[in-house]
Amino acid sequence: MAVSKGDTIKVHYEGSLDDGTQFDSSFTRGEPLEFTVGAGQLIAGFDEAVVGMSVGEEKTIHLEAIEAYGEWNADAVRRFPRNQYPQGQTPVQGMTVALAMPNGQQVPAIISEVTTTEVAIDLNHPLAGKPLNFKIQIVEC
Repeated sequence: MAVSKGDTIKVHYEGSLDDGTQFDSSFTRGEPLEFTVGAGQLIAGFDEAVVGMSVGEEKTIHLEAIEAYGEWNADAVRRFPRNQYPQGQTPVQGMTVALAMPNGQQVPAIISEVTTTEVAIDLNHPLAGKPLNFKIQIVEC
């Protein structure tokens, strides 16, 4: 049976950058990913790639940034005075911090720059602007 939009399926996958660096793998975790195809639960390129595949089938795909986490957006970098950073904590470039949104949801962000007067927080997804590669195997549909 071929995978169609609306099907709930399980896949094993391995994600890597163009330089071969692996950023995620369900194979390593030993737990396949379950999702509903076409429901917008995953990045668009991955979601579209499984349509038409069958149980046991494997495929390797390459996604440009726009098909994955989008292009890196300079407007998603926020700067604020260093004295507004929580007291007792030292901001360090590359550190991941959790920001509280008005709705109470926590959003991860990366400190992209620290000066003596300000801190810059990058709200882009860490994989934004990067082409991605996935090895996909359909486990169940």
